[in-house]
Amino acid sequence: MNRRISLMTIGAGLASQALAMSRTPAMYAVKTFGAKGDGITLDTKAVQSAIDACKPGGVVFVEPGQYVVGTLKLKSDMELQVAEGAELLGSTSLADYATDNQGAIEAPAFDKCLLYAENAKNIHITGGGIIDGRGARETFPVKLEDGSLGDRPMLIRFVDCKNVQFTKVTFKNAASWCVHLVSCDAVKAVNVTIDSHVNTNNDGFDLDGCSNVLIEGCDIHTGDDSICPKSTTMKLCENITVKNCRAQSHTAAFKCGTSSRGGFRNISISDCDFSNTRMGVIKLLTVDGGILENISISNIVMNDVEGPVFIRLGNRGRIYDKPTEQVYGEEVKPEGAPPGTVKNIKISNIKAIVAGDIQKRNGIMISGIPDHYIEDVVLENIEISFPGGGTAEDAAREVPEDEARYPEQFFFGVLPSWGAYVRHAKNVTFKNVNLTTRQPDARKELVLVDVNDFSES
Repeated sequence: MNRRISLMTIGAGLASQALAMSRTPAMYAVKTFGAKGDGITLDTKAVQSAIDACKPGGVVFVEPGQYVVGTLKLKSDMELQVAEGAELLGSTSLADYATDNQGAIEAPAFDKCLLYAENAKNIHITGGGIIDGRGARETFPVKLEDGSLGDRPMLIRFVDCKNVQFTKVTFKNAASWCVHLVSCDAVKAVNVTIDSHVNTNNDGFDLDGCSNVLIEGCDIHTGDDSICPKSTTMKLCENITVKNCRAQSHTAAFKCGTSSRGGFRNISISDCDFSNTRMGVIKLLTVDGGILENISISNIVMNDVEGPVFIRLGNRGRIYDKPTEQVYGEEVKPEGAPPGTVKNIKISNIKAIVAGDIQKRNGIMISGIPDHYIEDVVLENIEISFPGGGTAEDAAREVPEDEARYPEQFFFGVLPSWGAYVRHAKNVTFKNVNLTTRQPDARKELVLVDVNDFSES
């Protein structure tokens, strides 16, 4: 009896060991496929060979070294593990970037990218290493000598992918947008560093029509929008959670709505530091007919910033039926889609120090358009120090409607209030909102224009 039990125990142990061995992912080291990693040799073919050979559940392992690559096409059920001490370096030659991938309808000059995936699932990029686009203006200029727009590759573009994870990896120096995800579902970015401000349009995370997204514990330093949900189709960008992140930008820390055809729903941002940010910190916008609703923002620190909160319902009405460059001028007209809706926004527990002088970007601005109101907005437990310095002339200024213009706060000019300007809105609540100035200001703290059911306590 005891011998039988002993044999059964040994057999069970061997079976468990075999099961554990079967679960160990197969490793595909890129140097085994001929990659040099010397920072000079073009290693695209070798690294792509490792990706192509990778069986489902396998790991493409990038050993320490510097690997110059053009476009790499990832596939389902794989991990790209860029080890600490390893760098994937984007080629500085446009000839090394693929042209057969889906482009960006909102930015056709950014059609190329370094890492690409389409209709794939279960992709994981990790390892503690660096993916560097080497996208400086000198290498990838915004405009060419003939005046035409230059091609500027993105770092990453994934289209129609599911279960995408980025963990403990650094993305840096994209020539344009850094991480562009289009119609992707179940996305996680945890402990990711983005350092990208060497060119123009250096966004961090661009989420176009994505759902079920978690961005947690990330450090993001960008030249343009750090985290930017977009919507170029009727597909909603929804169920987005951002927490415990640090973001700084020359343009915005969090911005919805540079494109807003379908819209945005169920977004939560909490426990973040959005300091050292210019041109506005949190921007919630819909101008192309989409919805923007159920937004919760709480426990945010903002030091040395401009424009802490900008909420805008406009009427650009872009349909995005073809690749389209952004238009910034005042002469624009509505393009056809009817105005959307903005409602159910709560912003709470904010501490901010607004930098600079009067300029054009300092106050809170909440503005719909005539007959289309922003609804149900709550600002609670807000503490903001403004620079002050506004004049009587500033106080008398009328703010243009600019219904169809690109949604950027500073386009509206100096506001007639130093604290908050609210227009074309209803059911707006300020609760325990403490706004102060550091020097005298001739403007009012709060200006309301065409606002119904405003309450303050």
